[in-house]
Amino acid sequence: MKFLITGGAGFIGSNYLHYVVNKYDDDKFVCIDALTYAGNYNNIKELENKENFKFVHGDITDRNLIYKLFEDEKFDIVINFAAESHVDNSIKNPEIFLKTNILGTSVLLDACRKYGIKRYHQVSTDEVYGDLPLDRPDLKFTEDTPIHTSSPYSSSKAGADLLVMAYHRTYGLPVTISRCSNNYGPYQFPEKLIPLVISKALNNEKIPVYGTGKNVRDWIHVIDHNIGVDLIVREGRDGEVYNLGGHSERSNLDVVKTILKQMGKDESLIEFVSDRKGHDLRYAIDSTKSEKELGWKLTRNFEDGLKETVDWYLNNQDWINDIKSGKYREAYKK
Repeated sequence: MKFLITGGAGFIGSNYLHYVVNKYDDDKFVCIDALTYAGNYNNIKELENKENFKFVHGDITDRNLIYKLFEDEKFDIVINFAAESHVDNSIKNPEIFLKTNILGTSVLLDACRKYGIKRYHQVSTDEVYGDLPLDRPDLKFTEDTPIHTSSPYSSSKAGADLLVMAYHRTYGLPVTISRCSNNYGPYQFPEKLIPLVISKALNNEKIPVYGTGKNVRDWIHVIDHNIGVDLIVREGRDGEVYNLGGHSERSNLDVVKTILKQMGKDESLIEFVSDRKGHDLRYAIDSTKSEKELGWKLTRNFEDGLKETVDWYLNNQDWINDIKSGKYREAYKK
C-alpha cells in the first residue's frame, strides 16, 4: 500500500515514520510537510536513503499541490498528523490554527473523495473533550464524551474532527479518528513541557510552571501512540473514534520535579508564573475500546519512558542547539 503522511517532519509524525518505514518494507510512505517552525527535516533525514520513503516539501492547504500529489502517487491511505498544536500560540494567534487544522483537513478530505482512498485517518487530541475536575479521579474521557473545547487550538482540532465525520456520513468516505493524551519522546519541539524543562535545566535556567502546577495530564510515549495509530489504520472500523491514553496521570509540577531529579538538578530552578488563559484542569483517557477491539497495549510505563526520553535529549544536545540557533531551518535546503 502507498501512504501519505502529512506533517511527517513534526514530533509525532516523524516518530511514526521511523516506526513504519522500517517495519513495512513492502509499503511506500510519502511524507509532506510545510517545514514551519515546528517542522524539522533533521527528524526524518536518516530516512532519505530508504527505498520506501519519499519527502515532499509542501503545505496541505495548497489545493493544487495536494491534488497533483494525489493524482501522481495514487495513495491508498492518508494519515493526517499535520497541525498547529501549541496552545499558547493559539491564544496569541488563532487564525493560523484555523487555516492549517480545519482548512488543511478539508483540502485533504476533498482530495480523498476526488481520487479515492481506502482509509483517511485523522490524528486528533483528547483536548477536544475539554477537561475533568481534579477531585474526580474516577472520571475519564471515552469516545462518547461530548466535545467541549477550551482553547482556539482544541476548537480547531474539534472542528476538523467534525468535518471528518461529516464527510463519512455525507459522502461515505472511509475514515477513522484517534484522540490521544499528552505525548512525550524524541524529536519533540522544545516549546512543550518535557523538552522545555530538559533544555532549560541543562543551562540551569529558570523553569516556568503555570499557576500552582497542579493541572494534571495523562502521558503517553509517542511510540505507544503510533503503534495505536498503525493498528487503527490497518484494523479499525470505518467511521469510528479510538482513544489512546497512557494510564499515567501526573501533575505538571510532578513531571517537572521528576525530570530535575533524573538530571541531578535542584528544584530551586522551578519558577511559578501566571496561569495560562482557559487552562484545562485535568485530562484522563479511557482506552478500553482500542485495547479490546484492536489488542492495543502500552509498551512503556511513564517512569521508564521518561528516563529514556531524558537520556535521548541529553545524548542529542546538538539537536536542541540547532533549534535554538535556528540552524535546523537550513536542513532541508542542504
